[in-house]
Order: sequence, then structure tokens, then C-alpha cells
Amino acid sequence: MDFDFDLSDFIVFRDRTECNRVRKISKEKITEHENEGLNIKIIEREEEFYLAFAMDLVDRIRKKLESGEDLVLILPVGPVPQYDIAARVINTLKIPMDHVHTFNMDEYADEDGNTAPESWEGSFKRAMYENFFNKIDESLRPPEEQIHFPTSENIDHYGDMIEENGGADACYGGIGWCGHIAFWESHLGVGYEDNLEEYKTLGPDIVELNPMTIMQNALHSFSGDWSSVPPKAATIGPAQILGAGHRSFWLDGYIGGGVSWQRFIARLVLHGPVTPLVPGSLLQTESGDVTLLGGVADDVEIDMA
Repeated sequence: MDFDFDLSDFIVFRDRTECNRVRKISKEKITEHENEGLNIKIIEREEEFYLAFAMDLVDRIRKKLESGEDLVLILPVGPVPQYDIAARVINTLKIPMDHVHTFNMDEYADEDGNTAPESWEGSFKRAMYENFFNKIDESLRPPEEQIHFPTSENIDHYGDMIEENGGADACYGGIGWCGHIAFWESHLGVGYEDNLEEYKTLGPDIVELNPMTIMQNALHSFSGDWSSVPPKAATIGPAQILGAGHRSFWLDGYIGGGVSWQRFIARLVLHGPVTPLVPGSLLQTESGDVTLLGGVADDVEIDMA
């Protein structure tokens, strides 16, 4: 580089050498990983991406129904399109979900740690009901008492609630701009750099959102209005993600016109060092699936045009 500079102070992962290395990973190489249990794949078209996500979810529900076993899922609020598709398939095939127990990853909270009520238009609980649960025929959807969200009141035992139901069979999710999983932010890893094993045991909490997360969520959910994004959130921790029987992560952060906010962080998470400063890098330590939309997998380029 012929112009050298330090990273902004709020960025906690500061290894320039690693950033430069992963930035150069090509689309052709991004699916390769030394962990053979980590299945990284690319789906080029949005319609096929969300259909694959939906069918992964529906197949898991159907298989557990056929085996007569309960299914415990950790779910993200987004992406959204797959939920509409999944609901339509469930209704068409008339798949009952009495055996399904869901635990959402996270929910927004105010500066004092009070989680948002369902009546607030930005609530994750509200979004999940509007985009998924209420679209499933009432006779098929899971019983109300089997649909769970983290709150100010239950956050201290939210992890125990999952375990009391037999533990999560699968954890679905995505990756945030700072590398977060759920709302477990990059700055929460400060102080654990030399104690990864202890970091892996951390559970649900009310956390301060990273500046990147504020801006990312303002961009895709609030028309760019950062004043509408709450400062904190209730979230599961690394223990719940790593403790799930399976991890299924879906990266669709492609805006269009060749622009993707997720292109670099996907490479850092999947091919950078495993570190608490990049929470999503923990996915490299376990088996699971990570699916990238084609526009996310495209090569990282600097274009000042």
C-alpha cells in the first residue's frame, strides 16, 4: 500500500496483515476450507437462495415430525423472504408444527436494557409474527407457549430455557458487518483474546450494539435512519450457537449494482483467524453450512468511480 493509515478506534480487530490476506480470496476459492465439516457454498440467484433457505427449514421440520421427535430451533429475524416461502410450503403440504419449539436469537433493547415491546414497529417479535408465524395456518403453527423471544425478564435464564427443551437441534443465522453472530458483537471479545475456550461458554445477555451494527441495521431496516436503531439488544451468546446440533448460516448482504456490505466480513469470518474479536469466526471450529448469495461471494474490489 502506498497510503498507510491506522484503523478507526472503534474497530477491535486490527490485524492489517490478515485483513489484506482475506481480502484477496477469490470467489473461486472462498468455498474451500480445511475444516471438511464446514460446508461453504454459493447460490447465485436470490430466488434460489431464499428457496433453498426455506426448504432447509421446512425439511428439518418435516423430518422431525416423521420421526416423532421434538424440534428445537434458534431463529434469526432476517433474512425475511425465506419465511414467507416456508410458510406457504407448510400450508400447502399441511405440515403440523406441534413438535416445533423456536427461540429467537435476539431483540432490541433501550439504553437501560429494557427489551422492545411487540407493539413497536421495529420489534423482532413483531417481525417474526408478521413475516412467518401469522402466515402459517393457525391449525398448523406451533403452540404459542413454544415460541420464545429473549426479553429483559428471561435473559438470565434464556440459555437454560433452550436446554430444558433438549437443546437446539439447529441454529440459523447470518453475519453482521462487524462479524457478529446474533447480536454478540465484536467488542464483546475484548479481554478474551487469549482465552477462547472461556469465550465459547458465554451465554445470553443484554449488550451494547456496535457502531457498525447500528449503521448496518439503519441501512437495511430503517431507511438509513440511524436515530431509529436502539442502542442495545438482548441476545444469545457463543455457547448457544456452538451448542446447537447444527449451524446453518445464510449471507445475503448484497445491495445491488455490484455493492455488498458483506463481501469482506464473509472472508474474514470464514478464512481469517479464529478470534473473539471476530465472533463469526467461531463457525470455523465446528461443522455446519454457510451459504453465500452470489453477489456476496464476488471478489472484493476498491472502486472509487
